[in-house]
Amino acid sequence: MRNHTLDAAAAAMVVASFLAPLHTFAEFADGLRDTKLDFNVRYRIETVDQDGIEKDARASTAKARLSWIMPSSEGFSMGLEGDHVFVIGEERYNSTTNGLTEYPVVADPTGFDLNQAYLRYRDGSLTVTMGRQRILHGEQRFVGGVAWRQNEQTFDALRVQSVHDRASIEYSHVFNVNRIFGPDGGVQPAEWEGNSHLFRLEVKPAEGHAFGSFVYLMDFENDNGPANANRTYGIDYDASFGAFGLSASIARQSDWADNPRPYDVGYYTVEARFERGPVMYRTGYEVLGSDDGNASFRHPIATLHKFQGWTDKFLTTPAAGVEDFYLKATGKIGSAVLGVALHDFKAAKGGTDYGREADLSVSWPVGEKVGLLFKFARYSARQHATNTTKGWFVVTYRL
Repeated sequence: MRNHTLDAAAAAMVVASFLAPLHTFAEFADGLRDTKLDFNVRYRIETVDQDGIEKDARASTAKARLSWIMPSSEGFSMGLEGDHVFVIGEERYNSTTNGLTEYPVVADPTGFDLNQAYLRYRDGSLTVTMGRQRILHGEQRFVGGVAWRQNEQTFDALRVQSVHDRASIEYSHVFNVNRIFGPDGGVQPAEWEGNSHLFRLEVKPAEGHAFGSFVYLMDFENDNGPANANRTYGIDYDASFGAFGLSASIARQSDWADNPRPYDVGYYTVEARFERGPVMYRTGYEVLGSDDGNASFRHPIATLHKFQGWTDKFLTTPAAGVEDFYLKATGKIGSAVLGVALHDFKAAKGGTDYGREADLSVSWPVGEKVGLLFKFARYSARQHATNTTKGWFVVTYRL
């Protein structure tokens, strides 16, 4: 396996040694001395009752994370972060690597993973980052970190960002995607090597209004990588009018690089929101199109768990596409945050009734170091997948 991170970081360090003045390295040394380690643990019980699978899953896992991240100030900085995922108690779930196929999938493989290892240079509005890093675009519908899973998705990449008062632009050249199925991989590959290019521009012409445009040229290798390679371009918009808000996005996608299946499909979403007292209400409609039922719109490096229901029935878009009409509400009771969501899923091509889903979450802090989270999701199948009930109890602790 190629070590893109170490190669890229080493090259960046050599270049930096020739370009940076001595006083910059003095500031860098001060930053090294003042940076402290951060340690946190996330323990989670995830249960899955899925029709058609012999046994119910019960995944009792924990992630221990050690981070050493210098502040991203002027000049050079760097970051290192490692995660170790382990099972507490009996292993009663299909992690995609352990071979326990009599259980439903809970995609939390165990082991140590180097989550971040990068060198960063900042000069005014310009920031350049080389190495293994997070890349999160907007709501993470197209490019995200999948931080909900115990093993986070990160990228071996060169990233250039220019941020101004009312505009920002960035470009990332991604050499490797470190997927949630690592560190070793199994049914799904732990990484996708490739040659991908991610462009995003954001403009805020007035207070409460933001426009974005993006071009994603995704070229993946390794097992199922080529099938997910695509070219996507689109625009998005978000506006706030006091208690009311509106967001919308439209995109077009086609095959790219070594994808063996030619296709051309569209995507759009629109969401309205309304805040009344401590409660935010949202209603939206999202469509992932289909090319005559043969191929569909895909989001291969998105944070998919945030969208189309928490049971994750649409991580891979069906060939007939997906229409998702949803209602959501979130609010606070004291320090606790409550959330509910209802989804109605249909095929974008042909109108097949896929099913319904209901989601519920409650989160609350316990002091400054401990957080608690409960989530519940129920998917009621009609003509796609099977009835599935999932539950989560999560405890986070930061030293």
